[in-house]
Amino acid sequence: MKWDTSLYDQKHSFVTKYGEDLLSLLDAKSGERILDVGCGSGHLTKQIADAGADVVGLDSSPEMIATAQAAYPAINFLVADASDFSFDQPLDAIFSNAALHWVQRAEAAIICMARALKPGGRFVVEMGGKGNIAGIATALERAIRNQHGREAKATNYFPAVGEYSSLLEKHGIEVASALLFDRPTKLEGGEDGLENWIKMFRRELVIGFSEEEQQAIFAEVKTALRERLFRDGLWFADYRRLRIVAFKQ
Repeated sequence: MKWDTSLYDQKHSFVTKYGEDLLSLLDAKSGERILDVGCGSGHLTKQIADAGADVVGLDSSPEMIATAQAAYPAINFLVADASDFSFDQPLDAIFSNAALHWVQRAEAAIICMARALKPGGRFVVEMGGKGNIAGIATALERAIRNQHGREAKATNYFPAVGEYSSLLEKHGIEVASALLFDRPTKLEGGEDGLENWIKMFRRELVIGFSEEEQQAIFAEVKTALRERLFRDGLWFADYRRLRIVAFKQ
């Protein structure tokens, strides 16, 4: 998936905002070696660096890494697949916000992260969990099917608590806390907020349609979801998040 980094930063700043809360759980210390998996445009990576840590930002998107490196040239950013990477020196911590649900090879990613951590190293992540954006996904898939007779489905990985915790512990990462929670998320842009979200995070499902066809799809989705997800002039995405704090045994 090719990311529009300007749209990401301008219209979806909530990704960074909510990640700042996760940083308090990471509690980065000066001199620690920390990896930010799925760093995006690097804003949270910069905050980890500001704590004095030796941080590396990793993302599979060349567009995201180019934007991050341009904004924060003093930080080391790396284009790499989260399910296929390694480091020569062990890490004190791995941090990841709103990224690992994009990684289909979830167990391979866990193996890489477990190998990279030193014994006792911490693992602090938040990602989409079971049931995340279920309403939006269902409405969008139905609209595409109704209007064009086409089956369309995104391929995110939204695990349950037990599923992901079991994978971590299988590979030597002991879970200290795991929480699956609803987090209705306000979308920027007023009436256009949901449309902007779809263009950003479900772009691959609508990119093949003309502008007129896209607008018809968006209209059907909005009609289906307005009563549930629209209030006070704003759209709210039906997010469910899985937050885990764990340590390598």
